Amino acid sequence: MDEQNYETRINLTSLVDVALTLVIIFMMTAPFTMQNKIAVSSSKLGAAKGETALTENVNVTLTQEGKIKVNGKDVPEAQFPAVVKTAISKSKNRMVILLASPKNNIRQVVDILDCSKQQGAQKVALLKR
Repeated sequence: MDEQNYETRINLTSLVDVALTLVIIFMMTAPFTMQNKIAVSSSKLGAAKGETALTENVNVTLTQEGKIKVNGKDVPEAQFPAVVKTAISKSKNRMVILLASPKNNIRQVVDILDCSKQQGAQKVALLKR
């Protein structure tokens, strides 16, 4: 029998093509995974022991009817960004506390928190009525 000498080699061309294609796909999709978000942390009842007074913060109340109050004063939704920006600039620690009910529209709650962050709030807190 005549033995033939076969030289076996791995074809690296297709492997490199697939690897480079995957790298390009990951590079193109990476910016879409990096989105702005609101960090939420949970605390236990009584965890903060008198760190700051409520009067030093910006208190936003969302009524069950969907009306917004900033530090006890009614504010139209269209004027909320300007009013909260002024209130944040006057507050000591730039914290916004939102008092809302579970019956409120979640979109309106998130819009208020997001608007507060955009207007300069360093911290936001959500309290349940």
